[in-house]
Amino acid sequence: MPTPASFESTGAADEIELGAFNAAFYELGLRWCWDENTYRSLRTVATPRQRVQTYLESEQAHLLRAYDVDFLTDAILGAHERCKRTLAGGGARDAARFNWAETRWGEVGV
Repeated sequence: MPTPASFESTGAADEIELGAFNAAFYELGLRWCWDENTYRSLRTVATPRQRVQTYLESEQAHLLRAYDVDFLTDAILGAHERCKRTLAGGGARDAARFNWAETRWGEVGV
């Protein structure tokens, strides 16, 4: 399997991709945050669709008891594309670097 390029060598494109995935998760109410290592390891999987499905099957398998894998994948990839257009089109390099892991989740009743 090929080793994915480091963030340093691919730069803004990887930052935007990773930021768009994390923004998509947030938009969908999913409490996930891919760090650079997770993203790099998933880049060894052939396509974005397969990457998301691999992650769902390996790290979020409990969701697949309630939701169809294709439904979740389509929702994530749709949100990812919207977020990526926003990040790439607006020159929002700082937004791509936003630390989604530090996002505070507001919960009803807490």
